[in-house]
Amino acid sequence: MIGRQNFDFEEQLIFEHGSKGRSGVDLPECAESQAAAIKVLGKHLRTEEDQAQLAECSEPEVNRHYTRLSRWNFSIDTNSYPLGSCTMKYNPRINEWAARLPGFAQLHPYLPESRLENAKALIEELRAYLGEIGGFEAVSLQPAAGAQGEFTGMLMIRKALEARGESRHKVLVPASAHGTNPATAAFLGYRAVTVATGSDGLIDMEDFEAKLDEDCAAIMITNPNTLGLFEKNISEVCEKVHAVGGFVYGDGANLNALMGISRPGDWGIDVMHFNLHKTFTTPHGGGGPGGGAVGVCKELAPFLPDSGEQSIGRVRSFWGNFGMMIRAYAYIREMGAGGLKKASERAVLNANYIKAKLKKAFDLPYETDCLHEVVFSDWKQQKHGVSTMDMAKGLIDRGVHPPTIYFPLIVHGALMIEPTETESKEELDALCEAFLEVAKEGPERLRLSPFHTALSRLDEAGAARNPILVFKKE
Repeated sequence: MIGRQNFDFEEQLIFEHGSKGRSGVDLPECAESQAAAIKVLGKHLRTEEDQAQLAECSEPEVNRHYTRLSRWNFSIDTNSYPLGSCTMKYNPRINEWAARLPGFAQLHPYLPESRLENAKALIEELRAYLGEIGGFEAVSLQPAAGAQGEFTGMLMIRKALEARGESRHKVLVPASAHGTNPATAAFLGYRAVTVATGSDGLIDMEDFEAKLDEDCAAIMITNPNTLGLFEKNISEVCEKVHAVGGFVYGDGANLNALMGISRPGDWGIDVMHFNLHKTFTTPHGGGGPGGGAVGVCKELAPFLPDSGEQSIGRVRSFWGNFGMMIRAYAYIREMGAGGLKKASERAVLNANYIKAKLKKAFDLPYETDCLHEVVFSDWKQQKHGVSTMDMAKGLIDRGVHPPTIYFPLIVHGALMIEPTETESKEELDALCEAFLEVAKEGPERLRLSPFHTALSRLDEAGAARNPILVFKKE
C-alpha cells in the first residue's frame, strides 16, 4: 500500500491568522517618502480604509501556514502521478541544477548578442536534437506551451495554403485526439469535422475517407492517440491527406512512447509540437512556464516564427522560455539516443504491466497492447452503483493521485492511467493494489470518500457555479 499522506490540519485562510498591526517584516520609517507621496497624489492618496487588504501575520505564522498547506498537496516528489496524457514524470534534479547555473539563470535577453553566444549555441543544438528525434527539417523553440505550439503549427499551415492562393474551410479531427485539437482549428476559423473511432480504437478509415476532400486544410492527429494506441494506418492517412493538397498536424503530447523508436516526420507528419514539459522533464503544472517547440517539414520551414520573409511572425517574446530549453537540453545530453529509446520502452512496459494487473477488475474497452497509457471504463463498477468519480475519491484515501477521469469521452466513465517510465515495479504494484481495493469496495463507503483529507466530499458542481471569490476580513 502506498503510504497515506498526512492531512493533519483544517487550515484557515491566511487572512484568518495574525492580528491587526502584526508584521513579518521590519521596514524603516518613511516620513519623507510619505510626505512626498501626499504632495504628488494629494486627494487621490489611499486612506487606511481603502488600502489593499493584506494579511497581517508574523513570519512564523506565514511560514507554518504555507508549510502545512504544502502537506495537503500531492507531488511527484512524494507519490506517483498517474495522469494519462499528462506525462507527470519525475524531473531529474541535475536538469534543475543546470537551469539554475548563474551563467544561464542570470542572462537578460536584452544583452548584446555577443554576450549571448553560449545560450544561442545551446538553442541551436537543441533545435538540431529535436529535429533528429522527430524527423523534421527545422524547429522553432518560441512557443511557450503545447497549446501554443499547436496554434503555431496550424497558423503555419494556414499561411502555407494562403501562399498557394488557396482558401480551405475544414480540419479533420479524430474522436481519439486531444481536446485542444478541435479548439485550435476553430480558433483559426476552420470548421472542425470529427472522424469516428473504429471498434479497434483507431481512426475509422472509411469515415476518414468519406470526409476527406479538397476543402480539407489539414488533419490533426494525436499518435499514440488518447486511448494509448498507435495509429497503425498513420502513413496511409498522411498519403491520402497529401494527395488532396492538405497538411498533417501531429500532436506530440504522447511522444514519451516514441522517442528513439519511431519518428513522426518519417510517417509523413508535416508539423508537430513537442511538449518539453512532458517528454523532456521540465516542470509541469501550475500554469507554466512550459515549452511547446514546433518541428516542421521542408515545405513549412519558411513559415516558422523565427524564419524569413514568409514567417507567421513572433508568437512569444525573445527566444521563448529559455529555462525550459536548458532542462530539455540537459536531459537529451544525459540520456543520449539509447537512453531516450530505453525511456520510451520503459513507459510502454509500465503501462502494459498496469493493464495486465487491472484488466480483470476493470472493463477494458479495447483489448490490445497499449503504448504509454491504458484506458479502462467503469462499466463493472457502475453495475454496483459506483462511479468513476467515487473511485477517484477513494484513491485519494489510499495516498494515490487519481488518474485522468472521464476522458477520452469515447470511453464511458474513463480512467486513463499513465505510469511513465520513472516508476519502479514496487511503486507500480502499490499503485495497482490501491486501484484493486477501490474496484471491489462497495458504494456505501466510496460515495462518501475521501475520509483522510481535511475536507470530505465537496459539492464540486456547486463550487464551480457559485465560487467564493472575495474574502472580506471582519
